[in-house]
Amino acid sequence: MKSTLVRQDSDTLADLVIRGMQDKKASDIVVLNLKELKNAVADYFIICSANSDTQLDAVARSVEEEIEKVTGESPWQTEGRTNREWVLLDYVDVVVHVFLRDRRKFYALEELWGDADISYIEAEPA
Repeated sequence: MKSTLVRQDSDTLADLVIRGMQDKKASDIVVLNLKELKNAVADYFIICSANSDTQLDAVARSVEEEIEKVTGESPWQTEGRTNREWVLLDYVDVVVHVFLRDRRKFYALEELWGDADISYIEAEPA
């Protein structure tokens, strides 16, 4: 078993995900806190948008690198890399969704979890 550099908890992972997204200028970052919901599949869903398939890949890789660097962990599962419209990184307690803007509107995940505590992350100043 790989030892971690930092105790992996969902709050730490969520912060690292946001940092990785911001590093590659992801837009419209939203954190859905699902901790208080019955039958929730994770503690957090973190969603962001990318403007191109190149940025989508860069954001997903940045998130993976940030978490690997600090915790030594890799995602339990990843999906969508070949389609390049929606990449999902599953860290069990934190599920990351990186969407192309039009795909995000189509799937509207924020609406599916409307009873979650939702936080909107401000863009970092340039």
